[in-house]
Amino acid sequence: MKFLQVFLLLSLIYSLSFGDEYREKKTISLAKDEQKKILVKYEDSSKLFKFSWTLYKNLGLVIHRSYDKVIAQNILYQEMRNRFFRLELRSRGANRFNPPYLLVKFKEFDYETKKAIFELFLYDKDLEIELVDLNNFKEV
Repeated sequence: MKFLQVFLLLSLIYSLSFGDEYREKKTISLAKDEQKKILVKYEDSSKLFKFSWTLYKNLGLVIHRSYDKVIAQNILYQEMRNRFFRLELRSRGANRFNPPYLLVKFKEFDYETKKAIFELFLYDKDLEIELVDLNNFKEV
């Protein structure tokens, strides 16, 4: 009986410490060249995150994104290693080992509607980030 209690206690601690760390998860779909705009707010700052896709070829999706005036391009694949990109929302500081970030994952491409479906995951351990969708999430 004592063994069972210890096992259950350890299982509970493990599930709480290594459980789902993402505070928020959204699924969205975007048509070609449709831009998603999300305002990232924390403390007294607000920064704009924008992304869109322009080409789907050979199972690769070309993504254009910008955050805090930094522009980047990625190619995401459904079935391969690079299915997502990670965007750090705040800079790493002396007291910030794991800064909050947004993980954008290419989930699938809908051939009927010609839309790409993404999952957005927000990691925010200290609950300091607020995401404001400027063109409303079109949830799937």
